[in-house]
Amino acid sequence: MVEQLRAEIAKKYTFADILSKNSIMQRMFAMLPAVAESNSTVLIEGESGTGKELVARALHMLSPRQEKPLVTVNCAALPDTLLESELFGYKAGAFTDARKDKPGRFALAEGGTIFLDEIGDVSPALQARLLRVLEQKVYEPLGGTESVRSDVRIVAASNKQLAELVKAGSFRQDLFYRINVVRIVLPPLRERREDIPLLVEHFIARFNRLREREVAGVASDTIGILLSHDYPGNVRELENIIEYAFIPVFRGTHPTRTPSGGFPPEIAGSRHHWRQDASAT
Repeated sequence: MVEQLRAEIAKKYTFADILSKNSIMQRMFAMLPAVAESNSTVLIEGESGTGKELVARALHMLSPRQEKPLVTVNCAALPDTLLESELFGYKAGAFTDARKDKPGRFALAEGGTIFLDEIGDVSPALQARLLRVLEQKVYEPLGGTESVRSDVRIVAASNKQLAELVKAGSFRQDLFYRINVVRIVLPPLRERREDIPLLVEHFIARFNRLREREVAGVASDTIGILLSHDYPGNVRELENIIEYAFIPVFRGTHPTRTPSGGFPPEIAGSRHHWRQDASAT
């Protein structure tokens, strides 16, 4: 019965694996299908952990390109020289140890969608190459002499405000205008606190399945504590808190107090409990 109720609540507030009853998020849910149907470039802005990749995945899965690949590239994870070859590929002999051609992420995403996460960290030189792909739909693999045509939809994301980076001179204005066709801004969790109980229930249901537990929920005083936390890590931080708290909870036992180590100070300093396991009711 508890799991059925959870499923009904989740269904009401879920759109393409994104869970929220916040009014701003609900407006985004309403516009996503139309944006997905278009071939327009999309810029998703929001703090780390707000769910930018989930939105990118939703845009792809709702689009006419859904049968083609969705390829994700974290632009902040690689140095510039490696990122260029990762995006555009290279030809045999382009550099030492390049013994054969290697397709880049744009080639792998052909016909589909490429998600460029943390695009604000891309160097000015690489920004110029991305601009050419957006303007002319062509690129050259590293060491190549011929242009390759590209049929790929670009969805970009940043945890920084690109308009501010443009003002600071660290991001090209022309590239900004090219990727800022449709802009989606995801609010941080501290600005959508009404979603916290919903997300807590969602994560408990997930970890019940993964850990083979039957935890019914958290105690009422714990929800109050969770609601008061500011979540600098946003939804990802809340998920980690629930996952950590699952560690000492064993199926068929009485409610167990969660250990304080590893919790945020606002949470670690409190005395909080899980509600009784469903198996013990």
